[in-house]
Amino acid sequence: MRTAIATLTAVTAASPALAASGPFLSLSNTNFVVLVAFLLFIGVLVYYKVPSLLGGMLDKRAEGIQAELDEARALREEAQTLLAGYERKQKEVRDQAERIIAHAKEEAKAAAEQAKEDLKTSIARRLAAAEDQIASAESAALKEVRDRAVSIAIGAAKDVIAKQMTDAEANKLIDSAIDDVDAKLH
Repeated sequence: MRTAIATLTAVTAASPALAASGPFLSLSNTNFVVLVAFLLFIGVLVYYKVPSLLGGMLDKRAEGIQAELDEARALREEAQTLLAGYERKQKEVRDQAERIIAHAKEEAKAAAEQAKEDLKTSIARRLAAAEDQIASAESAALKEVRDRAVSIAIGAAKDVIAKQMTDAEANKLIDSAIDDVDAKLH
């Protein structure tokens, strides 16, 4: 009989179609054996509380994932806040740079205008100094011409008077000059 069971088991294992034939509640029926083994496996799992352990592990995993998602969301919000802050700072720096450039341009224009005014003042001052030098040179030249004319006139008068004057007239002029000086001093 053992040989028959072994032959039947070998044939049943070799051909699944033949395994389902025969009585269902028999150990020679593989479907029944698989069902019993599956139920025993499920029973062992329930006895050792594996479904609750698996549920707890899945819950912990879900909580971990949820915590990671919350942390990622918080980090994203913080990053957006930082980004907005940096964009605001960048805009402020850009505005400040534009104000500095505008101020520098205004100062450059003012400096150019001041330089023009200073140049005009300097030119006017130099022209006035040149005109003063010219006037001084003219007056010096006129004085020199007058002095020269006076010297020439005196020399000519001296020559004319020397030619026309006699010794008696000269003594008379000297006495007259002495009397004038004496009258003016007393």
